[in-house]
Amino acid sequence: MSAAELGFVHRFRPGTIAGATPLLLLHGTGGNEEDLLSLGEALAPGAPLLSPRGKVLENGMPRFFRRLAEGVFDLEDLRVQARELADFVAAARNVYDLGETPPIAVGYSNGANIAGALLLLHPGSLSGALLLRPMVPLVPEPLPALNGVPVLIAAGRHDPIVPASQPRALADLLGSAGADVTLHGSNAAHGLTREDLEAGERWMHSVAAHRG
Repeated sequence: MSAAELGFVHRFRPGTIAGATPLLLLHGTGGNEEDLLSLGEALAPGAPLLSPRGKVLENGMPRFFRRLAEGVFDLEDLRVQARELADFVAAARNVYDLGETPPIAVGYSNGANIAGALLLLHPGSLSGALLLRPMVPLVPEPLPALNGVPVLIAAGRHDPIVPASQPRALADLLGSAGADVTLHGSNAAHGLTREDLEAGERWMHSVAAHRG
């Protein structure tokens, strides 16, 4: 399979540090494969970056799965799109020779929600996740065994889109599945701030140190 056959429009930037864990960058509604490249570079300098564009359009804006209304997800489509994204990740790891360790997802808003769905539905596809402004995407039965997979949830205390209860509920859900979850609240709304970047950098460093 070639890069052109992977099924998602995407950008790939090779790493410059041997053995660095790749990042899977997942944009928010209306974003694209370029949006989070600079964030990925800041969070994990030298890591390979894999950044797909969501295939679902909402009023012309790319997303990773459909929703029925603000905060109301199309769960059937979510499952389909999560499977396709998991397949993309698996194929891209082979095409780009990304090594034995699955990527760490860095997702913002809708991208954070599809990353959460990957953890819950296809846990082997990720080795960690930084979820920026996420909600609970779905509650699978049964829960997966996440076996200590590190997850940072970065919530905004003044977020008008994500109800305050959602990041805590997601932390509890992933924790119940065995993930090693850190919940960080910043003095922010839905947009990202310097505080989010600093929290993400600290978390990435701790994950890298733990893996040795």
